[in-house]
Amino acid sequence: MQMSTAHFRKAAVLCGLLGALAAGPAGAEALQPFKDALFSQPIVLESRDGGDFEVVDYQELRDINGRDQIPERRVKSKYVDLGVKRQQVNETLQLPSGNLEVARVGPADAAAFTVIFIHGRGGDRRLGINDFSFGGNFNRLKNLAVENGGVYYAPSVTSFDAAGVTAISALIAHAAARSPGRPVVLACASMGSFICWGAARDTATVSHLAGLAILGGATDPSFIGSAAHKAKLPVFFTHGSRDSVYAPADQIDLYDRLHKAGYPTRFTLFETGSHGTPVRMSDWRSILNWLLTAR
Repeated sequence: MQMSTAHFRKAAVLCGLLGALAAGPAGAEALQPFKDALFSQPIVLESRDGGDFEVVDYQELRDINGRDQIPERRVKSKYVDLGVKRQQVNETLQLPSGNLEVARVGPADAAAFTVIFIHGRGGDRRLGINDFSFGGNFNRLKNLAVENGGVYYAPSVTSFDAAGVTAISALIAHAAARSPGRPVVLACASMGSFICWGAARDTATVSHLAGLAILGGATDPSFIGSAAHKAKLPVFFTHGSRDSVYAPADQIDLYDRLHKAGYPTRFTLFETGSHGTPVRMSDWRSILNWLLTAR
């Protein structure tokens, strides 16, 4: 069968990614760029810990009003590529914990990596696949996954307690079984962070994970000593400096304690950002490249 130039290009990208993930050198760039000029050039106001902790400039006038066609509802068209929707499906997975509604973007099997995003209170799977809200950041995440041979899951979480943790742990195990030996990243926003912290306590779940991303989430002081902590599972925090829901100082304190102990962790603080800022402004390529190569 003849292969087109597009087939060869996609094969080359996938091979390159798999090689990078297998080698796993710190600082390697596993994911190829996607609209980096629009999403990945922040103004760094402060940097410490060798660049692991950064304070990034955020301005509502520029980063919402200047970016959106309709502020907070529809981003300008240059920030999105809707071709990725051809790889998107809604499905109900029959897992040992019960049925789970998810949106999946990318291949169900043999993915180079998996990203699972957990929404906060009042959300469902639609939030994590909305192409136009949050400044187009989820559209970029979807494109980063598909263009690099990965798969992205946005499940509907019905509770943020032990039952919710059990459901997402089952999804993590499902993804790991469908793409054996490939990394899984769990990203949690706002109250969804309860799911990340709960999953971090389960040794079997942690064994499937390559890292955690906490976006404007709650702080879990008991993370230290958890199964994830013992395994030195990398954690990337992003937070708004004016978050009125979860205090940034608490999260920074946890980061500082981890970092001083030599734990693999990073923190991006959006100066003047509110509770929802990390979902809009977090640089998914930077987060995933670090988490996928931090160990």
